[in-house]
Amino acid sequence: MSKKVIDYKEGEHLDLPLLVTSITKGATNSGSPYLTLSLQDDSKSIEAKVWDVKPEIEKELEVGKVYQFEFDVINYRNNLQLKIVKVFPLIQSEINKEDFIFKSPIAKDEMRHELQDVINRIQNENIAKFVVALLNHYSESFYEYPAASKIHHSFMGGLATHVLGMLKVGLALAEYYPSVDKDYLVAGIIIHDLGKIEELSSPIVTEYTTEGKLLGHISILQGRLYEVAKELKLEDTEEFLILRHMVLSHHGQLEYGSPVRPMTLEAELLYLVDNIDARINTISKALENIGPGEFTPKLFALDNRQFYKYKK
Repeated sequence: MSKKVIDYKEGEHLDLPLLVTSITKGATNSGSPYLTLSLQDDSKSIEAKVWDVKPEIEKELEVGKVYQFEFDVINYRNNLQLKIVKVFPLIQSEINKEDFIFKSPIAKDEMRHELQDVINRIQNENIAKFVVALLNHYSESFYEYPAASKIHHSFMGGLATHVLGMLKVGLALAEYYPSVDKDYLVAGIIIHDLGKIEELSSPIVTEYTTEGKLLGHISILQGRLYEVAKELKLEDTEEFLILRHMVLSHHGQLEYGSPVRPMTLEAELLYLVDNIDARINTISKALENIGPGEFTPKLFALDNRQFYKYKK
């Protein structure tokens, strides 16, 4: 079994296959070209440098492909980094790229079962129709796509994992606050980020699509929701209006991309629960990569704050 990135040690010289997830060109003070790569397997990503890069190597390397790398593991500013010695192309059709990407800790069948159980408890027939129709439209992609390209739940199955986490938190709060309409809350949680399936390119090496860049997932889903309403002949119902509002307002603030702010109890709770699950995942992921008594790097999505991992 190949050694995993998470187990690399300073001073090792290794020869292993890794997936390229980003490539950045640079030049030293003397003008020599180099590449900064982000490489990964299914355990962790790591930065790598190709110094004095040759044109043929630069031309060969491509994001989304797996290559055989010979490299030294070094310590740079208290972080492990790879110094690439040689790069060998591989036949991509012979590689299972799922072996090189991060995946949800929850099995797909388990996620599907948990979600169906929640949907079965929706009492409002119109709300249930919207949820089922949207999930049927996106089908298996819902269980395969990440919730984001980088920041939170950025792994295969991350979108469904994010939704299930939000459902657990949201329904727990709804038990404490009986004025919350569980049907609207559950529906809003399930559908709020479905537009990301069209905003993002694929579950493997995720980038933003042209549509994603130009419209964003909120606008994409707003359009998709309207199409579903017309198909169901529910475009004149209050359920459609409220669900549209929940989708449009789920970022909470105008400066965060929502065209309106939450104006129903369930829309406000959706915004808060979304924030909780995304932030906890972002912090937890950063804490996994440091030792006790250390601080995480500055987290851009959390106001550039650093988080401390206490000593046990």
